[in-house]
Amino acid sequence: MNKQIAVIIAFCAGLLPIIGFFIPERLVRESIVGTFDNWLIIVSAFALVLGIVSVVKVNFLKISRQQKGWINAVIYLLALFLMAILGITMGIGEREDGSVTPFTWMFRAMVDPMTSTMFSLLAFFIASAAFRAFRARTVEATLLLIAATIVMLGRIDLGTSLKIPELTEWIMNTPNMAAQRGIIIGAALGGASMALRVILGIERPYLGQSE
Repeated sequence: MNKQIAVIIAFCAGLLPIIGFFIPERLVRESIVGTFDNWLIIVSAFALVLGIVSVVKVNFLKISRQQKGWINAVIYLLALFLMAILGITMGIGEREDGSVTPFTWMFRAMVDPMTSTMFSLLAFFIASAAFRAFRARTVEATLLLIAATIVMLGRIDLGTSLKIPELTEWIMNTPNMAAQRGIIIGAALGGASMALRVILGIERPYLGQSE
């Protein structure tokens, strides 16, 4: 009986937002669909708290058992609690006098540089993957090599002098865009089919089972 109630709740919660796409926006905000959207925000907030508790628990266990990387876990927890305390007590963003809060200063002075470092390292991984992918052993790999070379030349001054940017834009806006839209359509159909399976009770991830 409890499982049937859970399936009915999942069916209603999944069907009502779909119906909301077919009624005027003003009515959506005033209907139960709008209420569901507000509930989703509340559930997301609790999920965030649950995620933080889980992360803290995992790192505390690693520190207590002195597992590999436990020093990194100490630094992580210190940074987590410090940022949370500074953000809650002193606020975020800029003050009226133009100065920034300690939370924002730490974000700009520490998180932004680390993000830039990660993206700069990512360039080397991309170059390594490109070296392996651009070996013209098949027709598809040859086409990929030619297209990638044209796109890269179109982004530098040498390509501009050779009048390649126009061809680069055509590649990005026509075949590349067509492939991207195909992938997006396929992903949307997969998501829609999975949603229907959950709504109809075929898949029951909230019960830890499927049929």
